[in-house]
Amino acid sequence: MTEHRTIAVFGGTGFLGRRVVQNLRGSGFAVRVASRHPERGGVLFGTNDAALQSVAADINDENSVAQIVAGCFGVVNAVSLYVERGGATFRSVHVEAAARLARHADRAGVRRLVHVSGIGADARSRSSYIRCRAQGEAQVRDAFPSAVIVRPSVMIAADDAFLARMTKLVRYVPVIAMFGRGRSVLEPVYVGDVAEAIAQILEAQTPYPLYEFGGPDAYTFKALLQLIARHVGTKPLLVPLPFALWHAAAWLAELLPNPPLARNQVELMRAGNTMSLDLPGFAALGLAPRPLAAVLANLVRRG
Repeated sequence: MTEHRTIAVFGGTGFLGRRVVQNLRGSGFAVRVASRHPERGGVLFGTNDAALQSVAADINDENSVAQIVAGCFGVVNAVSLYVERGGATFRSVHVEAAARLARHADRAGVRRLVHVSGIGADARSRSSYIRCRAQGEAQVRDAFPSAVIVRPSVMIAADDAFLARMTKLVRYVPVIAMFGRGRSVLEPVYVGDVAEAIAQILEAQTPYPLYEFGGPDAYTFKALLQLIARHVGTKPLLVPLPFALWHAAAWLAELLPNPPLARNQVELMRAGNTMSLDLPGFAALGLAPRPLAAVLANLVRRG
């Protein structure tokens, strides 16, 4: 039975976090939705569920974190940062804050901690974002040795910042620049499948220490654009563009309040985003991720 167990989801109103919350409530868990903007919890989940509580959280504050994890059976860290702003750096969020949360979860006697990282995390990468992802995993492990690390591939949905944007681009723009020659390989994964997997990990008796979650099919970036074009009924001209120019464009884009592109995204695209064959994934949890074509068809229907 799970009714008496409480899970704190940090980043619980975000792209992945809100779906984790929904899956946990469907499994009978009580949930503390911890975010910087708790009012969004009421908008997303309503205010009539006594087992769902939206709380203000500052993952950079020791007392805030300690209060939220107190009495919890499990904790999920779904906080992420894609563009550095002021004091919010990749190191402060993905390393220092992750370690702080893991440390307080351990002190509070939390039974299960799930830390969301990403495929491609590499402490030797020249990208600060990718490097900090790997360093954060190591810090979490040091503070909470039994933590479960989850590495998703690029997550997609009808309301995402990747597939939905690509679909609009392919629908309305006749000439599209590709990352390099479009040879980078991706395994896009439906965000709802990742959320379901995290909920199952929290219920599992003996989960693996590390999972990688990608979609069932791999695509080069060029093939992905061609698939989208077939679904929307267009034939854009796909033009190679060197990664150096993408870096420059991303640097300029990051000056905007809501940048459409970030340098870390360019680095991830250059490296590719595919699962390791040696690590457990959806199959280890008895799950079958939905294919990209199904997500894309739903997105196209929605217009």
